[in-house]
Amino acid sequence: MIIEPGVSMDETIEDASASHLVGFCSQVQIKIEDNRVLLILPTAEEMPLELPWSEIWQEIKYLVKQREQSWPANAAVCLVVGDRLIDNRQLQSVEEVLTEAKLRLSAIRTSRRQTAVAAATAGYSVEQNLLPNPLSLFDVPPPSTEPVEMLAEPLYLKNTVRSGLEVRHPGTIIILGDVNPGGTVIAAGDVFVWGRLRGMAHAGARGNQMSQIMALQMEFTQLRIANSVARPPQKLPHNFVPEIAFMSKTGINLARASDFMKTHSFLLSEDCWVKKN
Repeated sequence: MIIEPGVSMDETIEDASASHLVGFCSQVQIKIEDNRVLLILPTAEEMPLELPWSEIWQEIKYLVKQREQSWPANAAVCLVVGDRLIDNRQLQSVEEVLTEAKLRLSAIRTSRRQTAVAAATAGYSVEQNLLPNPLSLFDVPPPSTEPVEMLAEPLYLKNTVRSGLEVRHPGTIIILGDVNPGGTVIAAGDVFVWGRLRGMAHAGARGNQMSQIMALQMEFTQLRIANSVARPPQKLPHNFVPEIAFMSKTGINLARASDFMKTHSFLLSEDCWVKKN
């Protein structure tokens, strides 16, 4: 090993270790797509032997350093982790590496519910899907007749969805907290907010018009169910009650949550909710 002048022994060993990883078992990828950087970690299936996080972190650090001239300063980064279980400490270590390279970790794409919860709790946007290809984005497919039981397990979040945070999930999303203005929740199933819904919520993102949006307090900036969109009323009520947003023949309507199932039923022939006779 030749040590160049001005380079410490520790730095040389670190670079050599990273070079060894990149040369023999590299699976971490960097890709620029849609004006942001995708930092893609290997899935569990792609690694014959599970690498310790310290080695994956070293490889991330090496690759980011090698490519640091390939993107504009403060570019947004989406960390694609697939089925890996990533905790808050590991997310913080990745963020530190990216910050040194003048990059900004903004989103986590995962198929693990625990990782999605950790990312949302740490304040990152979450793109959760069940697709096997780690390079694929969470795209909302065309309207489908896929039954509800084929959706993913519900995603439970016990925190507030703050402004700038986006949570996506191919099933129902249940939030024990508020959705602040500027926060976005997109679900293939239902959206339940045990708090104030003051941001944007999209239920039935795959085209299911049976999906509903419920909140203890509806102060939304926008509601979407399947392909329909609703704006908030010009005047908000003085007294809020838990309400459900649902698809009717005329579009998205609101009703009291307490008696909705007693007064409405879903009519398959009309593909919407109607009042019972």
